[in-house]
This record gives sequence, structure tokens and C-alpha cells, in this order.
Amino acid sequence: MIARVEAGQNWLEFVTHQMNNMSYDEQSDKIAGTIGLLKQYITRTGRETAEDATLLFGGRGITASGMGKLIENYHRTSPYDAILGGSEDVLGDLGVRQAIKKMPKDTRL
Repeated sequence: MIARVEAGQNWLEFVTHQMNNMSYDEQSDKIAGTIGLLKQYITRTGRETAEDATLLFGGRGITASGMGKLIENYHRTSPYDAILGGSEDVLGDLGVRQAIKKMPKDTRL
């Protein structure tokens, strides 16, 4: 869980640095796909972390009260982040399309 969260934080800081040093037109052209992939990664990481936390807490992780109430709430509400942040399949498609558009013409896949 920590590795996923740290990777997401590092990626977010990298994109934030780029956004602070680029014009809006450069951002749209160069990092729109990266931002889409980052949003996809973060929402997926949130859901995976919620599932792992529930497994760690065992039966307490699925109770709505007591010691596991925060874990249960996180596990129950984490899928909404993916919906509110944009559909994962659309964001992934955007990221891949942007990457392919920037590839050299003579690249063989």
C-alpha cells in the first residue's frame, strides 16, 4: 500500500511541477494524457488500498461501527472517486492516444 501511495505522490508532484512551469497551451499539448493516466492510477490505487486495508482489519474492516468504521467507510466510498474524477477507461484511452500522437512516425509497435 505504501509503495502505491508513494508512487502516486511522486507522480503528482512531477506533474504539478510541470504545470507550474508551462503555459496552458503547452500543458494541453504535452501533459494532458499524463494527467489522465495519473487520475486513473490514483483512483485505482485508492480502491486497491481500501481493499487491502479491509483485508488487514479482517471482520472489523466490514463493520459500520467500532474499530473498523473508518475502514468500512473508506472501502464503501472509494469507488465514487473513480466516478467523480472521470471514468477510468476514458482517462486511460486519453493517455494512450496522447502518447501515440507524440510518438515519432517511424516507430514500430
